[in-house]
Amino acid sequence: MDDDSGPAFDVFSRACPSRGTLEHVTGRWGGLTLGALYEGPVRFSELRRRVDGVSEKMLSQTLHALERDGLVHREARHTSPPRVDYELTPLGRAVTERLLGLIELVEGRMPEVLAARERYDGVRGGR
Repeated sequence: MDDDSGPAFDVFSRACPSRGTLEHVTGRWGGLTLGALYEGPVRFSELRRRVDGVSEKMLSQTLHALERDGLVHREARHTSPPRVDYELTPLGRAVTERLLGLIELVEGRMPEVLAARERYDGVRGGR
């Protein structure tokens, strides 16, 4: 990139900050959290139920990382009891739209994946 838009980023470079963000987005809980937030603002407990299997600690860490990267907005409401909502930022929506395309592709092609696994396991003696 040789224009005035700032430094060029290269996710394949160990020192590039984009690598950390990519890990937050594509990690086990990051992608699922972003996908769940695409449906609209949710409370922590609702999000935890939607992302089946995530612990409270992991969801909290994931949300902090995504918020730090500017993908998620956290809004604390001073009500009784206190209420905290999470939602995607415009950047988070743009990233998640692409992520959802990948999720839909994987889900739609699972019969092929399962058949490939079966062939692989048949040759290798299972896992």
